Amino acid sequence: MPPVGVIIRETRSEFLTASVIPVLLGAAVVYSETGALDWPLLLLTFAGAASLHIGTNVANDYFDHLSGNDPVNVTFVRPFTGGSRLIQEGLISPRAVFVISMSFFTIGIAIGVVLTLLRGPVILLFGAAGLISGYFSPPPPIRFAHHGLGEGIVGINFGLLIGIGTYYVQTGGVSSAAIVASLPLTLLVTSIIVINEFQDSKADARVGKRTLVVRLGLRRSVYLYAAISFSAYLPIIAGVAADLFPPLVLIALATAPLIVASVMRARRFYDTPGGLAPANAATIACHALTGILMAGGFLLGS
Repeated sequence: MPPVGVIIRETRSEFLTASVIPVLLGAAVVYSETGALDWPLLLLTFAGAASLHIGTNVANDYFDHLSGNDPVNVTFVRPFTGGSRLIQEGLISPRAVFVISMSFFTIGIAIGVVLTLLRGPVILLFGAAGLISGYFSPPPPIRFAHHGLGEGIVGINFGLLIGIGTYYVQTGGVSSAAIVASLPLTLLVTSIIVINEFQDSKADARVGKRTLVVRLGLRRSVYLYAAISFSAYLPIIAGVAADLFPPLVLIALATAPLIVASVMRARRFYDTPGGLAPANAATIACHALTGILMAGGFLLGS
């Protein structure tokens, strides 16, 4: 096996905010409504979501290498696009990457089995949906990413699926607040995927990976990115207006300037990989901060 440091780099754990933040937000909604949390179950939920996320990250590296996508990608911008690049640098073998991926999927499945035994068979539906859609995004026979479906499916996985799943593990049910609260993160994760596809679009097109950005072209994809990103704030406003959220949740609107700046940069640098990089970073930061501020609004405003 490769050195521990290489394995850690391969997991791309710096992007785990995409799976950890929705668990945090789902837990905050539960606490706002019930005044209590089952901490052992919450820790298992964090671990399960993170394991499946890492397994998906590493599987993407493996299958993008097999398809020739990563090897032909010369416009990637680290660390946001183009995968970990460790296979291409000769620091880890494709076989080792596959083994690491399967190991984390196995951990995630084991945690899912434990949660199922504790909370009932519905948990299997959440876990199976996340596992199947996460694993089969790049590889055959399904190849969600190749058909322009990967962006939305990833958004649903890391927004609605994790947020509602966290709520269900804690309460055994689902509330309107939990569903609506998960929508901003669903949309912002989708925005992350879309903006990260800009730098990878040439390589994606060469290997037949017909992402939304490849299908629309870079210039028109800026409008798609803007529409998805700004739409993320509508459920926050609607949730407060419908009295589903405490008014303090509106503090999450404070992240909107990050999206404004990112859209302006995307309009100017959509075809300049390095120039677009601050927009990649800002979109990731916006997702994390929006989720944290929403969670804080639920916890402090309840």
